[in-house]
Amino acid sequence: MRHGTRTTATKAFLWYSTTASSSLSNLLLLASLSKSLSRPNPNPNSTINAPLPSSLLLPLLHSPSIPFSSKLHLLHLYPSSSVFSSLLLSLPPSSPHLLPLLHLSLQSSHPPPPSTLHSLILSLLRAGHLDSALQVFSFIPSPSSLPSRTLSSFILALLHSSNLHPALSILQSLLSHSLLPSPSAANALLSALRKAGMQQEFCNLFDELSQRGFSFDTWTYNICIRAFGSWGRLGLALKLFKEIKSPDICSYNSVLYALCLAGKVRDALVVFDEMKGSGLESDRFTYRTLILGCCKACQIDEALRVFREMEYNNVKGDTVVYNNVLDGLMKARKLDDACQLFERMVADGVGVSRHSYNILIDGLFKNGRPAAGMMMFNELKKKGQFVDGVTYGIVVSQLCREERVERALELVKEMEERGIVADLVTITAMLIALHKNGKWDSAERLMKYVRDNALLPSVLSWKANMEALIRGPQDKGKDFTALFPTRGNLDDIMDWIKPSEEEDGDHDEDLDGGEKDEWSSSPYLDRLAKKLEKADDDLQTFTVTKGHRVQENGIKSFDIDMVNTYLSIFLSKGKLSIACKLFEIFTQLGNEPVSYTYNSLMSSFVKKGYLKEAWGVLQEMGDNLCPADIATYNLVIQGLGKMGEADLASAVLDQLLKKGGHLDIVMYNTLFNALGKAGRIEQVNKLFEQMTGSGINPDVVTFNTLIQVHAKAGKIQEAYKFLRKMLAAGCSPNHVTDTILDFLEQEIEKLRYQKASIIHHKDEFVTNPLN
Repeated sequence: MRHGTRTTATKAFLWYSTTASSSLSNLLLLASLSKSLSRPNPNPNSTINAPLPSSLLLPLLHSPSIPFSSKLHLLHLYPSSSVFSSLLLSLPPSSPHLLPLLHLSLQSSHPPPPSTLHSLILSLLRAGHLDSALQVFSFIPSPSSLPSRTLSSFILALLHSSNLHPALSILQSLLSHSLLPSPSAANALLSALRKAGMQQEFCNLFDELSQRGFSFDTWTYNICIRAFGSWGRLGLALKLFKEIKSPDICSYNSVLYALCLAGKVRDALVVFDEMKGSGLESDRFTYRTLILGCCKACQIDEALRVFREMEYNNVKGDTVVYNNVLDGLMKARKLDDACQLFERMVADGVGVSRHSYNILIDGLFKNGRPAAGMMMFNELKKKGQFVDGVTYGIVVSQLCREERVERALELVKEMEERGIVADLVTITAMLIALHKNGKWDSAERLMKYVRDNALLPSVLSWKANMEALIRGPQDKGKDFTALFPTRGNLDDIMDWIKPSEEEDGDHDEDLDGGEKDEWSSSPYLDRLAKKLEKADDDLQTFTVTKGHRVQENGIKSFDIDMVNTYLSIFLSKGKLSIACKLFEIFTQLGNEPVSYTYNSLMSSFVKKGYLKEAWGVLQEMGDNLCPADIATYNLVIQGLGKMGEADLASAVLDQLLKKGGHLDIVMYNTLFNALGKAGRIEQVNKLFEQMTGSGINPDVVTFNTLIQVHAKAGKIQEAYKFLRKMLAAGCSPNHVTDTILDFLEQEIEKLRYQKASIIHHKDEFVTNPLN
C-alpha cells in the first residue's frame, strides 16, 4: 500500500461516513476493513481516517484473521474500557500478549470493568492455565471487585491441581473484604487443610468463618468433626455434632472416629447402638472405625462382636478390616484365633496384602513362635512376593533381640541385593544391637551394605556431631540444677492425671441417666458433649497411639529419631548420665521430645530407683503438653508399686480408665506385680478375671507373676492352680518360671514342716497333757 493512494477500504469508509448506515453497508465495510487489516504490514492510520462506531470496531477486534499488532493500533486510536475488554477477551488463553495487554489496560485511564476480569479468569481456568489466572488475579487492585462466585471457582480449580497455599491466600483475601466463599469452596479448602495436617491454618479459617456468620452445611460439620477429633479436641467435635440438624452416616462415622481415637470405645459403642436405633444403616467405614478402635483399646471381644455383626448385615470386610482384627488378636495373645482368621481371609478371597503377612510374622515372633515366623519369612522370600522393607525390618529386629547380629547384617545385605532400601527403623535396630554387643566396628560393614542410600551416612554424621557435643565442656553453672526438678510431694502426681476435682466429679456421673431430648438424634452424645464442655479438651493428656522410637516422618523427625535411638543405646548399657546429657543438649538445640523420649528416661529412672527424678520427667511431660500413652502409665504404676503406694496406683488406674485409656497385657502384668507386693491378692484375682473377660490371653510373664505373688502370700493352692492353667494354655515355662517354682517348693516344704510340728505338739499334748 502506497502513501497518498486512496485504497478501496478508504473509499468504502468515506462512502459509509456520508451515507445512511444499513446492515448491508456495515457488512461491506467490515469485510473491506478486515481484508485491509489482515494484509502483511498493514497501516491502520492510512486505512481508517475517521472514527469507527462500536458496531464495526468490536467485530474487528474479535476477528481471528487480523494480527494482534493491528488490533493494538486500533486500541491506541480508540482507547476505552470496552475496547480494552474486547481485545482482552479476543485473545486465546495461551496467547503471550494476554498478560502484557492486561497490565497496560490496568495502568491506563480506561481500565476494563470487573466483569471482563471475571470472564478472563474463568476462561483461563477452563483452559487449565492456572499460572496465568494467578497472574491476572495479582493484577487486580481490589479482589472485592470480582464476584465471590468467580473467586470460589478459582479456589476449587487451585485445590483440584493441589495448589493449596494460593487457594488459602485467595480465600483469606475474600474474607478480609467481608465476602463469604461458596460452601463448596470453603468445604474443599477445609478438607485440603485437614489432609495436609495444617492444623493452625485450619483452626484460623474455622474461627474466621464462624465469626463472619458462614452457614455451615452437613459437609462442613463432618469435615470439622473429623479434623478436631483427629487433633484431640473431642469436646469441640462433639459440640459441632450437636449443632447438626440432620446428621448423616458420614457425621456418625466422623464422631465415632473421634471417640475411638480418644480411647472412649465404650462411648463409641453406645453411640453406635443409638445410630442404629435412629434408622441409619452402618457402612463399611462405620464398622472399620469401630473395629480399629476396639482393637487399639485391647477390647478384642467387642471387636469380634462388631465384626460378626458386619458379616451378618452382608457388609463385606476389606483387607484393612481383616488386618485390624488380625493385629488385635495377635496383641491379645490369641495366636490360634489369629491363624484361623488368616486362613479364613484367604479362603474368602479377601486380598492378602504385605501388611497382612507382616502382622502375622511379627505376631508369631511376639507370641513366642520365632521359628514359625522365620519359616514363613523364608517361604515368602522363595515365592518372591509379599516381602518388603517392613518385613525385613521385623525380622532384623527379632534377630537383634536374639543377639544374632551377624545374621541380621546378612539380611541387611540381602535387602540391598534385592533392591529394597533399608529404612531408619532397620538401621536403628542394627545400631542398638551392634553397640550392645560391642561390635561398633561392624558399622563399616553396615554402611557398605546400604551404600546406595544416603540415610546411613547421615546417621554416622549425626553420631559424630553428637559425640563432639557430649565431649564438649560442661556448663558448670548448671551443676547444682536438677535436670528434671520435681514440684510438691508424691500426692501431687494425681494433679497430673486429674486436672480438677470438678472434672473428676463429672466423670462419676452416669451418662445413661438424666434428662433426654426426645428430638435429638443422639441423646447420649448430647450429654457427653455437655460433660466435656467443662473439661479442657484442647490439651490431650492421653493418646491411644503408643509412642515409637522412630516416627518415620522423614527429615522432620530425623533428629528426634536419632535422639531416641542413642538414648536406647546408652540406657541399654546403663549409661544414664550420658543419656541425660544427650537429652539436655538436643533439647537446648530446639528438638522437641516425644512420648517415647520421656518414657525411655522414666523407665531407666524407675528401674534404678530414682523415683523422684521419674516424677520430674512426668511433670515435664505435662508442662510440654506431651500426651502420655499406655507405656507412660505402666511406668507410673510400676514406680508406685516399688514405693509400696498401692492405693495411689489404684487411683492412677481409675483415672486412666476414665480418660479413655485401656489396659494391655503389659499393664495387667504391672498391676499384678504392684498389687501382689502390697498383699492385695483378692484385687489381683479380680483383675485377672477382668483381663480374661476382655479377651486378652495371659502370657508367660502373667503366669509367672501370678504364681509368685500367690506363693509369697502363702496361698500355695492358688499358686498351683495358676501353674496348671499355664500348662493347659500351652504357655511354655522359662528360666524365671523355674526360679519361681523353686521358691514355691521351699514354701511347700516350710508349710509341711509347720504342719508336722503342729501335729507333733498336738500328739505330745494328748499323750502327756500335764507336760
